[in-house]
Amino acid sequence: MTTILITGANRGLGLGMARHAADRGYHVIGTARNPGQADELQGVASRVEQLDTSDRDSIDALAKSLGDTPIDILINNAGIFPHECDDINELDVDTFERVIRTNTLGPILTTKALMNNIAASGRKLNVSITSNLGSITDASKGQMGFLGYRTSKAALNMANATIAHQLKGKGITSVVIHPGWVQTDMGGPQAPLQPEDATRHIMDTIDGLTSEQNGHFVDYRGKPMPW
Repeated sequence: MTTILITGANRGLGLGMARHAADRGYHVIGTARNPGQADELQGVASRVEQLDTSDRDSIDALAKSLGDTPIDILINNAGIFPHECDDINELDVDTFERVIRTNTLGPILTTKALMNNIAASGRKLNVSITSNLGSITDASKGQMGFLGYRTSKAALNMANATIAHQLKGKGITSVVIHPGWVQTDMGGPQAPLQPEDATRHIMDTIDGLTSEQNGHFVDYRGKPMPW
């Protein structure tokens, strides 16, 4: 049975992916900052673990709890999008640092902590949910703003491109996926995509990934994205 671990799985995209993975017969391990409050996830996942991706001790505790459990697919999904660091003119430095810790360092350290679990699996797939807002090409077109979030996702994209080469020797395929603009708490009600549709397409794309796409940046339908 394919084992998938999804961080930030208690709501939004994470919960949607957990549902689709469970429907496809996967053994789902979902993480949440507060598992006792993740009622919907408890009803979907085979196993729920505590994880705060901004906390290194929490990441280490997750790795210890998992032990040698093979993880076929790791989805680094947990992320935040506060607006106190959108503009350098009114920059809240503490918030900026929190965004980087959660959105960039979190996936890097989670991947590092679990890379042997991934390498021990059959699928060996490491996925991080990024954003088109992390595309420097798109930003150069004048669509500016969201300084903290954009920076965190651009850094995540570069980290993945580097990690992809460094973990290739372990047989691990690492890919970043833009999920589209989705009607979640983060995306807002004006977003054009429904969570059900977006997460289904994301899981279809993940199911179709091969080692040839190691280091790639794609959207939720598998289309290449500009760096």
